[in-house]
Amino acid sequence: MRAFVLLILLLMSTSVSATDAPVAPPAPGSCAGTAHRQFDFWLGEWVVTGKAGKIAGHSRIEAILGACVIAEHWSSASGKGDGKSFNLYNRQSGQWEQFWVDGQGTRLLLSGGLVDGRMVLSGRQLKPDAATGLVQQERISWTPNGDGSVRQLWESSRDGGKTWAVVFDGMYRRRAAQ
Repeated sequence: MRAFVLLILLLMSTSVSATDAPVAPPAPGSCAGTAHRQFDFWLGEWVVTGKAGKIAGHSRIEAILGACVIAEHWSSASGKGDGKSFNLYNRQSGQWEQFWVDGQGTRLLLSGGLVDGRMVLSGRQLKPDAATGLVQQERISWTPNGDGSVRQLWESSRDGGKTWAVVFDGMYRRRAAQ
């Protein structure tokens, strides 16, 4: 875990250039296996809308570090809440992991994998809710659609997973070439 956090900090301290070119397939090596490619459907330049169709932001998702890491560069439409996530297939655990950080000091650590064609990652907040004593759970799923879009559904539970509330229900649509 410590090595993963150090990797994230190293990635955040380097700049990554944007490109509209298609993502090249990974070079033969340690991350060329099928499991490492399960989240590639999310790669690209996206316009993200909320449930009502209003633009929520833009996201650039790219494979970096020999295609071993999928980096998300999120820019919110409001200018608040910009962030980054770093995603990788952990061959030791056999799961995908995501580490999200944003400009407000928020962090989220999720893990999981493919479930019925959707990438489903979940995790828990660090501190328990003061009223209930329970730790808030987070669950985010990404569903690739036939038209090339990707639905992201983020849900939270404050009662140990008995009930779930939608935090964000958005649609990623590929940005038109410029």
